Amino acid sequence: MFLRNGLEPWHLLIVAVVLILLFGSKKLPDTARALGKSLRILKSETKAMREDGTEPAPAAPAPQVVTPAPATVHTTADRTQADAPARPAP
Repeated sequence: MFLRNGLEPWHLLIVAVVLILLFGSKKLPDTARALGKSLRILKSETKAMREDGTEPAPAAPAPQVVTPAPATVHTTADRTQADAPARPAP
């Protein structure tokens, strides 16, 4: 058992079977090879950055979310004489 209430070996087997059915047995080796090559490139770039003494660029700051102020709702009981519409003269 790997994790308590988590993945067990037969779960991984089911995932492997589903992947083979979805992508086919010919595309899986090519995909795994491409993924391995990408990870090797990432690892070598990370190692080169550490040797240079430079830190990786910080991630872009999260955009600030601006929420509009709630609109003020006036009821007829809240209105004053200044707010009331002008009445026509009789």
